[in-house]
Amino acid sequence: MFKFKGLSSMWSQDMAIDLGTANTLVVLKGQGVVLNEPSVVAVINEGGKKSVLAVGDEAKTMLGRTPGNIQAIRPLKDGVIADFIVTEEMIKHFIKKVHKKVAFANPRILICVPTGSTPVERKAIQDSALAAGARKVQLIEEPIAAAIGAGLPISEATGSMVIDIGGGTTEIAIMSLGGVVYSKSLRVAGDAMDISIINYMRKKFNLLVGDSTAEKIKKEIGTAVPTGNNTFLMKGRDIRSGTPKEIALTEEDACEALMPILSQMLAGIKEALENTPPELSADLVDMGLVLTGGGSLLRNIDKLISRDTGLPVTIADDPLSCVAVGTGKALENEELFSTMLSEY
Repeated sequence: MFKFKGLSSMWSQDMAIDLGTANTLVVLKGQGVVLNEPSVVAVINEGGKKSVLAVGDEAKTMLGRTPGNIQAIRPLKDGVIADFIVTEEMIKHFIKKVHKKVAFANPRILICVPTGSTPVERKAIQDSALAAGARKVQLIEEPIAAAIGAGLPISEATGSMVIDIGGGTTEIAIMSLGGVVYSKSLRVAGDAMDISIINYMRKKFNLLVGDSTAEKIKKEIGTAVPTGNNTFLMKGRDIRSGTPKEIALTEEDACEALMPILSQMLAGIKEALENTPPELSADLVDMGLVLTGGGSLLRNIDKLISRDTGLPVTIADDPLSCVAVGTGKALENEELFSTMLSEY
């Protein structure tokens, strides 16, 4: 048994996983990001027995469009596991996908977790990866991974602030000397923006729209500060008549729809700045704040945060894969970042 384990670990490559609410990214040691797929699993119910039909890209196309016996599930909610068994199946699928030629892959895995997650939630993530076939699982906090990925000098005696706006959570952290000085995890992010758009459409236009339409509105015309006269033709179902209807949405509409979520984010950022030691506050005036995560791609969100805080705000080079890349770097340089890794 020991021999077999030794052989399989020799062929299995160490993996870093950014297990996100919206997307899961996988980094293989020495290869960079090798997989980026939605965190969605399609489950089919046949005679009371559930089995996995599709995972990732294929399953996402089924969201909101499935027949009665098929369910498209997002097993993570607010950055933590909502469905343990489905998460395990999803991780298993991703391990197999990146180890195509290995029959029995049991890699060492480093997974990032939200700072606000409880020990129980962290243990659930660790256990699901072990059940999926990992031989060892370690965890790293998301803002630390984001800061490493964005190339911030977190090991130095200067203050760095990172805001990672993902699908389920917004992670706000101030770091110095390789540790987190202050952190806050808000359970509002990209998904909450979509819900806010759905609610706005219902209230203002009596129109019912689905999750994917709301996401499209956010990407096409969503903005934190309206700057143009762009419009977006969108279709949905009229609440009163029950028939399909089309309306033209303006940038002002989209901004108004997103403002309840953006206001919560701004309040969280201000709270973090109020809790920052004075010496580190002085560093932030020069260094500014760095935005990572898919939510930082919302148009003019950097302008809004800069206007509200009075600090310079920059968006990381590749915000979508920042956390995954940082997790990968921590995996490759384990000795350097060992104090930031944990096990439960």
